[in-house]
Amino acid sequence: MKPQMTADAAVDLLQLLEKGGIEVWLDGGWAVDAALGEQTRPHKDLDIILRTSDLAQLRLLLERRGFRAQDGGTESNFALADGSGGEVDVHAIAFDAAGNGVYRMEDGSDWIFPAAGFSGQGQIQGVGVRCLTPDIQVLCHSHGYVPTEKDVRDMELLQARFGVAFRQNCGARRDHPLLACGSGEGGHRTVPASFG
Repeated sequence: MKPQMTADAAVDLLQLLEKGGIEVWLDGGWAVDAALGEQTRPHKDLDIILRTSDLAQLRLLLERRGFRAQDGGTESNFALADGSGGEVDVHAIAFDAAGNGVYRMEDGSDWIFPAAGFSGQGQIQGVGVRCLTPDIQVLCHSHGYVPTEKDVRDMELLQARFGVAFRQNCGARRDHPLLACGSGEGGHRTVPASFG
């Protein structure tokens, strides 16, 4: 059986971070299910977005829970895993003066999360959580990589519930050097440096 980030484990980790003074927003598969208010599929990891200024506290809190840094990644995008296979995929941002989230990618360019995208709310097992808004989740999945079948299904669920259009960028390449917002099942995806 593949390791999973269960709903109980996700809520437990989010509450740990909240109590530790760290504000996080969900991205990836759990963000989709949180926005929908129900778990629609198993999840390997918990994708989170947080301020770069909270990284030291995040590492401290998760290390106390047995999470260790995994090979690869960058200072702003890396994975931590525990001995049972639970994984947290971290995306660190800095907010600019307009409230946009600036995410530094591996090649040194920036991906900008629009300020309005951080107003998303969802639920996991009835517990309120912050997540990217459905339109920004779809935007992240619409550019720069070829979505998997699971990604397309997730976006179709958001489209059906919230009316947000999912238009895949057919020219996307899997080997593009940029990192992703929302890494899905443990990998890093590509996104463009702007929304144009």
